[in-house]
Amino acid sequence: MVSSAPRSNKSAIDPNILKKVRRLEVRVRRLVNTLFVGEYHALFKGQGIEFSDVREYQPGDDIRIIDWNVTARLGFPYVKRFVEERDLTVILMVDISSSSLFSTKERTKRDLAAEICALLAFAAIRNNDKVGLVTFTDHVERFIPPRKGSEHALRVVRELLFGTATSKTTNIANALRFISRLIKRKSVIFLVSDFIDQGYEAVLRVAGKRHEVIAIAIEDPREVELPPVGILALKDAETGEIALVDTSDKSVREQFGRDSRAAREERDRLLHSIDVPVIKVSTDKSYVEPLMRHFATRGRGRR
Repeated sequence: MVSSAPRSNKSAIDPNILKKVRRLEVRVRRLVNTLFVGEYHALFKGQGIEFSDVREYQPGDDIRIIDWNVTARLGFPYVKRFVEERDLTVILMVDISSSSLFSTKERTKRDLAAEICALLAFAAIRNNDKVGLVTFTDHVERFIPPRKGSEHALRVVRELLFGTATSKTTNIANALRFISRLIKRKSVIFLVSDFIDQGYEAVLRVAGKRHEVIAIAIEDPREVELPPVGILALKDAETGEIALVDTSDKSVREQFGRDSRAAREERDRLLHSIDVPVIKVSTDKSYVEPLMRHFATRGRGRR
């Protein structure tokens, strides 16, 4: 059963929760103001342009935008001016299954996803766009409908930081079906997950034809490289299965690395085949550079 997160009630919120939300807000707002907002605006240009007014023709103006009616009436060339019609909706789809709690560094994959999505939410609000949130496991856990405004962005951040999951496993396809049924107008969808799942290709392909879908793949270095520390009991966070691995055996470590890299390469090939760009971020590195690099590259490609 899908639940919509209740509207905020400041007097009922734990002060420690507010402190953590505000701390994250300050950090990501600084990034939005100093680094990110220009690239965001350049990439997501809204739904089109609309007529604003006219001004006198100047040398170098495109003759195709001359307003011939005004020119004839006033006896001097005038050109039309246009403004961008944004009215853009950004949907953050965030995987909060048990594997998102994995970490061998200071922050879990879910912590990293929350900070990235907070950055995207405040960038959207700064550009007067709507932002909504879907958190999911093998079903949709929470849905916050798209709205504008800073208070709404803080509500999204609170849910990202403190929302709970009722299931352990992942089903990306179910979440995509949910949002495709609900959001009919073309939107920008950030699909944030470690993509430890299968069977979502067909649904993602359909969603990508209606919306602009960008995948953000959350990774941790220990998912590819095991340290040589002897016998380890590795537990699958989603299925609960436990496997004993002798990490002192170099061939075992190498095979583990090959299998993990192959899985990531297959994920990347799948996303590329359906024209969904993927931004790869890791718990042990800054996420700013991968985001900026992607936005700058995509922005140049659209000019």
